[in-house]
Amino acid sequence: MDLSSLKAAEGSVHSDNFRRGRGHGSGNGKTAGKGHKGQKARSGAPRPGFEGGQMPLYRRLPKRGFKCRNSKEIVGINISALERFDNDAVVSVETLIETGIVKNPLDGVKILGNGELTKKLTVQANAFSASAKEKIEALGGKAEVI
Repeated sequence: MDLSSLKAAEGSVHSDNFRRGRGHGSGNGKTAGKGHKGQKARSGAPRPGFEGGQMPLYRRLPKRGFKCRNSKEIVGINISALERFDNDAVVSVETLIETGIVKNPLDGVKILGNGELTKKLTVQANAFSASAKEKIEALGGKAEVI
């Protein structure tokens, strides 16, 4: 027996959908699970994160960062990764996902010009760098923006 195999005994786990404060017979009467007196026993107890008037932690720490809502996350693929495709093949975002070159295309795929290409391909992507487009078209292929 080890910690990873421990579980509650059969029938010992209670659901949390029972009514509180409905008499002693219910097992949760009188103080309804709130104990005796004190701020947390009363209605209007402070919200989570309230520190008794002390400046709370979430206001003491500085705000950090900025996320531009108009930015796009584009996945860059080097032209050397297209070498695994056959001659005269059509390379699209879907075929890149199928072969495992791209796992999550996010907002688009851009073909970059790093590496060498020796095959004639028709490449369909969201964007191309100038050098990548040049290398694809130099071998008689096509660089199509979708």
